[in-house]
Amino acid sequence: MGTMFTGSDKTGASLYYIDNDATRLRGKLFAVGSGGTFAYGVLDTNYRYDLTLDQAVQLGIRAIAAATFKDSASGGVVRIYHVTNNGDWKLIHD
Repeated sequence: MGTMFTGSDKTGASLYYIDNDATRLRGKLFAVGSGGTFAYGVLDTNYRYDLTLDQAVQLGIRAIAAATFKDSASGGVVRIYHVTNNGDWKLIHD
């Protein structure tokens, strides 16, 4: 099992991948779960570091939708959260 965890501290917002073997990786981009390879196909093709917030949200929706469409065990739900460097967060898409 793998999950993504995000939060913010004095250094800013961070994203981590954590799995059931206690592996913890800090990074900018992760796809987890049985549909993750399908999401990576979309992300690897379209991700850039200079995306606007709206572009990043649309890319996230496309990547998660690809994972849920191609892999029936992925849940079929697309939720996008925005976490700022101040630790503020909000649900942008559900």
